[in-house]
Amino acid sequence: FRFQPISSLSTLFLPQYGSFLLEIDNTLDIPSLFAPISYQILGHTQESQNITLDSFELPIEEALGAWESVFEPLFPTHSKQTVEEVPPVPYYTSPNTRRPLQKYAKPRALVTIFPGSNCEYETQAAFQKFGAIANTFVFRNLTPSHIHQSLEELALQIQQSQIVVIPGGFSAGDEPDGSGKFIAAVFRNPNVSQAVMELLNKRDGLMLGICNGFQALIKLGLVPYGEIRDIHEDSPTLTFNGAGRYVSRMVRTRIQSSLSPWFIHHQPGQIHIIPSAHGEGRFIAPPQIITSLFAAGQVATQYVDPQGNPTMHPSYNPNASMNAIEGITSPDGRVLGKMGHTERITPYVAKNVPGDKDQKLFKSGIDYFS
Repeated sequence: FRFQPISSLSTLFLPQYGSFLLEIDNTLDIPSLFAPISYQILGHTQESQNITLDSFELPIEEALGAWESVFEPLFPTHSKQTVEEVPPVPYYTSPNTRRPLQKYAKPRALVTIFPGSNCEYETQAAFQKFGAIANTFVFRNLTPSHIHQSLEELALQIQQSQIVVIPGGFSAGDEPDGSGKFIAAVFRNPNVSQAVMELLNKRDGLMLGICNGFQALIKLGLVPYGEIRDIHEDSPTLTFNGAGRYVSRMVRTRIQSSLSPWFIHHQPGQIHIIPSAHGEGRFIAPPQIITSLFAAGQVATQYVDPQGNPTMHPSYNPNASMNAIEGITSPDGRVLGKMGHTERITPYVAKNVPGDKDQKLFKSGIDYFS
């Protein structure tokens, strides 16, 4: 950013409570746009990664470092673990070309809402944008009767849907010993579990879990195994971030595999800028299982640095996920779990953040049925 010439440096630090700071397209007629509102042009954006005032230049990285360092001892943003290199793995380029026998111009997506969910409306809107019929279902748990009724209704709703989605949030306040347990317990109900497996095995349906939803899918075994099963000590899981606290930032994720129908509009190697916000997103698994997941194309996406390389650096891999894994799938790719909040990107979100933010995740899921 380059400031306009100012009379005194002190004017930059005056309290301006209630003011709005706007970034405006340079082609707009600003005087007509804001008349008769009083405004002041502060300056202009620039290609240089500096904040410039007259002849003084402050590098963005230096300013960011000074700002973050103040509270780093109290609220660490970086894991204390040694930053190690991520071994390169060839892209998986064999897509799952199987498609459902029944085609749908408007597939029905069921967006589940559990106590603590907070991304249901963004997820619903993302599916509706590309033509799906997206319904939300609130799981009620105030009384035993509510729970019984909700279990019956959830199973019925799944039977009537082609896509089942578990959105992000903080299920039951991220209950002790790991989040997503309440959601997983609901889906282990025999009627609900049967409806899910019929969706996947008999109707070639899709499932998607984002953030808290990913945590539930991995506790169910739907990723990476493709079925609801018991979880063992050596099963992959998601645990507390390496820094030991909640982290919220934009991340770069790279598509590693073309297996999943959720990425039919992209090729391996493409990079997207995605919002990420969670406290328990660190993917861990025994090395031999991670190797097998890569070999089978089940590692869908990885965290990467600005050069596009998978990384353990905390600035780009905010939870210290092993092998920089951000998302994984079932063996056939039709169940996807990922940490990044793809649903939060809309045309007017993060416009000042460079990079491709259009992951086409929801469009891919809908087009799978066409």
